[in-house]
Amino acid sequence: MNPKKGKVYLIGAGPGDPQLITIKGMECIKKADVVVYDYLAAPALLKYAKKDAQIIYVGKKGGDHTMSQDKINELLADKGKQGLLVARLKGGDPFIFGRGGEEAETLIEAGIEFEVVPGVTSAVAAPAYAGIPLTHRDYTSSVSLITGHEDPLKEESSIKWDTLAKSGSTLVFFMGVKNLPNICEQLIKNGKSPDTPVALVRWGTTPKQQTVSGTLSNIVQKVMEAKLKPPSLIVVGEVVSLREQMQWFEKRPFHGKRIVVTRAREQASDLVASLTELGATCIEIPTIKVIPPSDNSPLENAIENIKTYDWLIFTSVNGVKFFFDTLFKMGKDVRILGHLKFACIGPVTKEELQGHGIICDVLPESYRAESIVDAFQGLNSQGVKGKEIDIKGKRVLLPRAKEARSVLPEELTKMGAIIDEVTTYITEQVVDAKEELLKLLEKSSDDENSDIDIVTFTSSSTVKNFKALLPEDKFSELMKGVTVACIGPITADTAIAEGFKPDIIATEYTIPGLVNAMVEAVKNN
Repeated sequence: MNPKKGKVYLIGAGPGDPQLITIKGMECIKKADVVVYDYLAAPALLKYAKKDAQIIYVGKKGGDHTMSQDKINELLADKGKQGLLVARLKGGDPFIFGRGGEEAETLIEAGIEFEVVPGVTSAVAAPAYAGIPLTHRDYTSSVSLITGHEDPLKEESSIKWDTLAKSGSTLVFFMGVKNLPNICEQLIKNGKSPDTPVALVRWGTTPKQQTVSGTLSNIVQKVMEAKLKPPSLIVVGEVVSLREQMQWFEKRPFHGKRIVVTRAREQASDLVASLTELGATCIEIPTIKVIPPSDNSPLENAIENIKTYDWLIFTSVNGVKFFFDTLFKMGKDVRILGHLKFACIGPVTKEELQGHGIICDVLPESYRAESIVDAFQGLNSQGVKGKEIDIKGKRVLLPRAKEARSVLPEELTKMGAIIDEVTTYITEQVVDAKEELLKLLEKSSDDENSDIDIVTFTSSSTVKNFKALLPEDKFSELMKGVTVACIGPITADTAIAEGFKPDIIATEYTIPGLVNAMVEAVKNN
């Protein structure tokens, strides 16, 4: 007998937006030995599972059942009997058309301990994201939740159509797209006005959300014209008319846009978060990874001799990170840097340095290597001459990427500085996602998820490595119709040299600057 006591958590994973899961639901996922999840449970939640957790997909999609409900019930009971902690992720709320009650009954019969973790039901969330309040004191004070999956050929319906039609409640039908004609017919036949507003919300709360509005008399035709498919929620009632002024989610600039992020995976989070907040579906196709050099002794030697330097110049966040990683691994701390002056390219690099308790002495107005040279020469962005910083005879340590441009050390040397350029990190090509990328770019007409709208490039290396993933003979075809967004002119120049046509070039060479440039471009189209 297994001495460990198993337990099953029946968790509402929410309606699709992974941020709508409850804190308790998230905690259950993190500690589970087994995660059993549905088609409608956001796959993004799986990244919070333990590395050694068993992940089991049991989704049911439009009649295509990976596993029958009876088999799912048996699976949960079996895992519980093995003494395992099981997180059963169900879309929406487990007890609202989620068959969570059936699963709970099986666990009770098997003597398995369980808990129900309620979730945000799509009945509430999808209309809210579509700008439809289910109740409003000027329209209605009640809501009815109904299955729309009932067979229209049944001799006798279990749905009291006459009661629903005359109730004045907002009506929310689950899984009713295929039965929409019957639903509209029954409501009108039982006394509901044909002019009653109706909305269907597909993939509510996700970047793929699509809403079609109409009335009971014309919604079937409008849904056919829009080619709307399951999973969709049907909302019937006067509150639907409020959508015209209250819709917010689908108005975000990147709603429905599929954007490829080519940045190194460990650095992509800020760009992905910003774009997602603005409505995009972000597809992470990292083309580079940032690693320390195989031989780190030049940097270690420079740190050992740090007292001989006058200036330390950082050109990127990575330079700061890898420099201080090495410093700390050597058993040293920032006290040995107290005699130095510091220069940085870009506010993000400045902030990273400040995180180590060091204030930057020189921060140029623009964010490229040439701007550091201008700053030392006393030139501002308009070329107006100010006070020059004398670096003649000064020793300058420049820890940066192996592949960095030569302009900075060359120009500073011309000014009389003694430059020690040290490779602090290397960017390597990543090819793991090549097949996924090619599949996405092929724009298959029968796959609604295949198209890419925008590709973002945040450095020259991301451009070169992205290009290397594409077959040369198919390059033009694959990139046709894809917008190219570059973080600045240097990256854009590389893109042009590689055969791309940059459509968006940020004037502020930062992640926020790139996002702002993309927003403006989308607004102007």
